[in-house]
Amino acid sequence: MSYLEATNELYRNAALTPDVGLCCTTNPIWQFPGLSIPKIMQEMNYGCGSTVSAQDLVNNPKVLYVGVGGGMELLQFSYFSRQLGGVTGVDVVDEMLEASKENFKIAEQENPWFKSEFVNLVKGDALNLPIEDESIDVAAQNCLFNIFKSEDLKKAVSEMYRVLKPHGRLVMSDPICEQPMNKTLRNDDRLRALCLSGSIPLKDYIKVLTDAGFGTIEIRARKSYRVLSPNHYPTDELIFIESIEIAAIKDPMPKDGPCVFTGKTAIYYGNEEYFDDKNGHVLMQNQPLAVCDKTAAALEKSNTEIHISKSTWHYNGGGCC
Repeated sequence: MSYLEATNELYRNAALTPDVGLCCTTNPIWQFPGLSIPKIMQEMNYGCGSTVSAQDLVNNPKVLYVGVGGGMELLQFSYFSRQLGGVTGVDVVDEMLEASKENFKIAEQENPWFKSEFVNLVKGDALNLPIEDESIDVAAQNCLFNIFKSEDLKKAVSEMYRVLKPHGRLVMSDPICEQPMNKTLRNDDRLRALCLSGSIPLKDYIKVLTDAGFGTIEIRARKSYRVLSPNHYPTDELIFIESIEIAAIKDPMPKDGPCVFTGKTAIYYGNEEYFDDKNGHVLMQNQPLAVCDKTAAALEKSNTEIHISKSTWHYNGGGCC
């Protein structure tokens, strides 16, 4: 059995018998005004964060969500895209698609505004999406891509890039791990399917996105997820795993490389009214400006009267680029 087959089997069972402890997130379940999320959807919330953010969901966007789970985030996306087929959910597991379909019937009873027809459920593979080129405004996945091995991860990201419209957004939540993992962990198909042993360092995760062509990367959250301890897993050391929420925007790639926002700000405190670096960045006196890491490094070199903050690993748009 391949690691992908092991993953499909795990989530087939999770569709038939909801497993509340399958994934663990410290995120609250977003309950927007007028939105009721059925209990069964909450029990089948197999993510490690959230991909739903109002800032991405304006003007009735066309949304794609890969790996449908129990349908919770599909319902949340539908809240912002109330149109027939406005949200498409793709999954390779028949049982998960069927479970989501049944859960939408419950959601209709709890939400007068919601119609199951708002969501188009499609059987498909993340590595070969059954979606037209440049037809999606917002694409999302939650705790799925970390399962993929290197070449499959590159393929899954390139597929998302293909279906997004120019300036469209790929919004994701995934575990990451900065520590090396031994081969036993890496090659354990079940641990990979459980979103544990496939975690890679953040810089490698970002590189996959920028290599695919995404010109802007936003780190929106970074938080504790799990630990792999020697008394429970095949490891000689404690391994700390975090989860991230990240957005990759299909902007043109800048000539000097991608803009990666990790939550840094620049504050000019010199004697002039403002500082202009002549590269499109104007810093008003003692006013913080959100900057990407690339701009932060350039400003730090260009003027000794600019304070650059450390990465907060939280960024919600606006700023230098």
